[in-house]
Amino acid sequence: MPDARSYFTRLGANEYEATEHVGGAWTTTEQHVSPALGLLAHAIETDRDARRHDEMPIARLSYDILGAIPIDAVHVEVATLRPGRTIELVEARLSHAGRDAVVLRAWLMAPYDTAAVAATPLARIDPPETMAPWDPSTFWPGGFVGSVDVRRDEREPGRAAFWLRARVPLLDDEAVSDLARAVGLFDLANGMTPRASSNGLAFPNVDLTAHLFEAPRGEWLGFDTSVTFGAHGLGLTLSTLHDVHGPIGTIAQCLTVRPRD
Repeated sequence: MPDARSYFTRLGANEYEATEHVGGAWTTTEQHVSPALGLLAHAIETDRDARRHDEMPIARLSYDILGAIPIDAVHVEVATLRPGRTIELVEARLSHAGRDAVVLRAWLMAPYDTAAVAATPLARIDPPETMAPWDPSTFWPGGFVGSVDVRRDEREPGRAAFWLRARVPLLDDEAVSDLARAVGLFDLANGMTPRASSNGLAFPNVDLTAHLFEAPRGEWLGFDTSVTFGAHGLGLTLSTLHDVHGPIGTIAQCLTVRPRD
């Protein structure tokens, strides 16, 4: 495989080739799902802009992760489930060899000027330049983890604030929004402050739901993250999302916690 400059290269209108930069953390010969989530967000924005002229913002992204994805070509389809003038529900599906691997449902909502009442009680985290660099490859293998800069302030295993910045673009020679680029980092939340060693324990997420009240701006994406393991094989990773201007939304990931094969 030649040296790649992006996580995916476009092969056609709905076809994309994954590169070595998407190599997974649990299994390095499979895709880390995070770039695929960004690709689906980009597909929804591209479809929206082809149909509309108002750049309706995405308020919620709800992903179901249906299975592992080889580092190979994938197919993406977008459908509008609930069209509307001010609110739309749009679905995007990523498949490999005819099998669905990730399904996204996104709510898009018309923008209004609410600057006069804009406020949040969510606390800010310290800016990236005040946090120490952390090399995630000391804990996780894989091409994707190795492509990301991390600044982290860990209070204890399973509780940390951190900032992420991708060194690789989502797509080669194609404009991608700050939102789609940021979404391509969302799924890293579960691995940046591990509660336990991954040597004998697996704790992957089977979904990811993000609620946004602001679109991310800038190259750094911040997380204030807590990881919880229950007593019966279930877990939850909760994160407040930040850009350098402050909180912008939240992420929740449902975990399956089990002995690792």
